[in-house]
Amino acid sequence: MHEESKAAANGCGKIRSGAQNGAALLALMEKTGYSMVQQNGQRKFGGPPPGWEGPPPPRGCEVFVGKIPRDMYEDELVPVFERAGKIYELRLMMEFSGENRGYAFVMYTTKEEAQLAIKILNNYEIRPGKFIGVCVSLDNCRLFIGAIPKDKKKEEILNEMKKVTEGVVDVIVYPNATDKTKNRGFAFVEYESHRAAAMARRRLIPGTFQPWGHTIQVDWADPEKVVDEETMQRVKVLYVRNLMISTTEDKIKAEFNKFKPGVVERVKKLRDYAFVHFFHREDAVAAMSIMNGKCIDGASIEVTLAKPVNKESSWKQHFNGQISPSSENLLGFPNKEDGTQKSLGKPASLSVRLNGQHSPSPPEVERSTYPIFPGIKLTPISMYSLKLSHFSSAVMHLDYFCHKNSWAPPEYCLYSTTSQDGKILLVYKVLISSIADDSQSYFMPEKLCTTVEDAKELAAQFTLLHLAPEQAYITLLSLNAAWWDSKANCTPYLV
Repeated sequence: MHEESKAAANGCGKIRSGAQNGAALLALMEKTGYSMVQQNGQRKFGGPPPGWEGPPPPRGCEVFVGKIPRDMYEDELVPVFERAGKIYELRLMMEFSGENRGYAFVMYTTKEEAQLAIKILNNYEIRPGKFIGVCVSLDNCRLFIGAIPKDKKKEEILNEMKKVTEGVVDVIVYPNATDKTKNRGFAFVEYESHRAAAMARRRLIPGTFQPWGHTIQVDWADPEKVVDEETMQRVKVLYVRNLMISTTEDKIKAEFNKFKPGVVERVKKLRDYAFVHFFHREDAVAAMSIMNGKCIDGASIEVTLAKPVNKESSWKQHFNGQISPSSENLLGFPNKEDGTQKSLGKPASLSVRLNGQHSPSPPEVERSTYPIFPGIKLTPISMYSLKLSHFSSAVMHLDYFCHKNSWAPPEYCLYSTTSQDGKILLVYKVLISSIADDSQSYFMPEKLCTTVEDAKELAAQFTLLHLAPEQAYITLLSLNAAWWDSKANCTPYLV
């Protein structure tokens, strides 16, 4: 056995305060033939396994495991995860103290094994009262670049990124909702590898590089949501983007019905994107092929299959990046009249990172308090330097979103009315003054609330849903989806 493997195992005697713990890992290595090496804050079991020939498994074979008990190690984890298939590599994140950090990455030899692990081990009770979370893990190869001059074309942005960073594969730029000759002020840059993206992010830190004389915003973008092929084979909803603001749902339905009358069940449009629901999947696939790139009201549209949310594991990894957007699962709010949920807008996923761990749905942001000890050093800090996981409300996310786009802070205007039973009902209108030339610069939800706090939160969520649907930030709305689902204090009204 390799000396470094022995060293890694022997170190566990210190970690779990007992020579028998180190012996347990040595026994695991002897039984499986896998090596174990600890370096750079993680302990790697395997990678490759004994007798492996050829390249490592492709993307999609690795899962993220969260909420692992801090005193649990490979000798307990490996037997659990072997139930789903052959482990290529298990990487357990470690603290300097010797405890694990509460999460790990398990790579299987095939995508099917990884999907099975998610299916059978997500929310698995690994110890009495201790449930782990398991979801797909993907290397993030995409950066979000904000505060880009809106007159810059895709080719100009691509050339500029290639000048200062290496490994650029593509640039994704979305046209402005009201002026298709301009971009939205942000772009996504795709790199050939996670390492290339990480090096580019370091190179593009604001203040060190100013393309076109502008200070840009740089952050991790969300990896695209991965949905298994079996699920995608059942999808019969299309996601249509780059529509004109003025284009109506009836117009979209008529255009998609042209190639085969009566195939569209319904259309849901918000701002410049829409979901087109079909009665049959084969018609949706045919329409996607025919309509992608077509012009509706002068705008060239993009059409793809909508990606549904896996409701059994509707939480997602938040590691080296923002939380990622889901697709057809629309935010809903309780309707007191009929007891059902009403779709409000853009898809969202239930996802949040808590203290480096990942919480299964419904997510709740930790709100703990800690004592301030005498002599403790407190450092002034700007809220805009924090990570998104530090915010628990849509109101704060909207403020953060406006700041990152170099807009003025949102303004909230409170309105009220009286219900038939004499109850005061409230709604906020939100003004984003930096986009006052847009007819949609005022945003007001179609529901009234009984408390000021709920009305403001709802207005912020509604505004985020309409401002930039492609951007990963709008998925932050899902942080409060479970909270809204638990309330029954919002009443729909007609405008």
